[in-house]
Amino acid sequence: MGRLTAIVLGAAAGGGFPQWNCRCAVCRLAWAGDARVKPRTQASLAVSADSKHWILLDASPDLRAQVQATPALQPHTGLRSTPIAAVVLTGAEIDRTAGLLTLREGQDFTLFASAATLAALNDNPIFGVLAANVVTRKAVALGQPFALPGGLAAELFTVPGKVPLYLEGQQGDHPALNAETSFNVGIELVCGTRRLAYIPGAAGVTAVMLDRLAHADVVLFDGTLFVDDEMIATGTGSKTGRRMGHMPLDGEDGTIAALGRLKARRILTHINNTNPILIERSAQRRKVEAAGFEVAEDGMEIVL
Repeated sequence: MGRLTAIVLGAAAGGGFPQWNCRCAVCRLAWAGDARVKPRTQASLAVSADSKHWILLDASPDLRAQVQATPALQPHTGLRSTPIAAVVLTGAEIDRTAGLLTLREGQDFTLFASAATLAALNDNPIFGVLAANVVTRKAVALGQPFALPGGLAAELFTVPGKVPLYLEGQQGDHPALNAETSFNVGIELVCGTRRLAYIPGAAGVTAVMLDRLAHADVVLFDGTLFVDDEMIATGTGSKTGRRMGHMPLDGEDGTIAALGRLKARRILTHINNTNPILIERSAQRRKVEAAGFEVAEDGMEIVL
């Protein structure tokens, strides 16, 4: 059995950082080239147990640029080839699925996702460019281990969240929030005795989740907003973080408190462009680091 290697392809929330149309206080620093902030593409992780077969955890809209920046994912043999053997989706949101359209050039791979997420893709004809005779779609039952190419074992598990924004209308004006559905999931990867959990979106942390994460060596977790009303306070939106399906980092019921006792290496990802933890040496960055958290950045490599 090889080592589990993970490469952070992107660490930003939807829209990336800096967001293309934003001049919030944090984005202004990035546009000005301030050395305290590093641009980030939209969240995704590449993992492998043999350094030959690579699996993407989510396919962000920035996927082509991410492949270009990651030699391990580039074609190495023949006229047409790719080390990308599979994609596993943690949800059906646009920033987790749009990159699939980058993989439409007749290249075979396997797409794993919950039945609900696959149904959302099947209902959208644009994803028909991933021809059924080329791309195999496999529905994964939550809580049931399944095998990935290259020797990795995986399991999808429920995480409090909500349906994708574009499906909210099907639930009326008040979509279910903080619910455990098969739309928003986390993934646990196992390689020998080593375990990595990837949870890019979480509206809360349950006791069952904590029990699972207590056995992980590395946890990459939703770091979208520092405080719940961050987008309202910065004038960049009208919704709280929890209304968008993301718990805040700070506060008595925030991520720092919820995951504070984990022994695992804890890395924050899916970070919104308004979040001041993107600014190195900011008070908020110092607070998460003092609590034992790291802030993911594109290209970060994790080896277990």
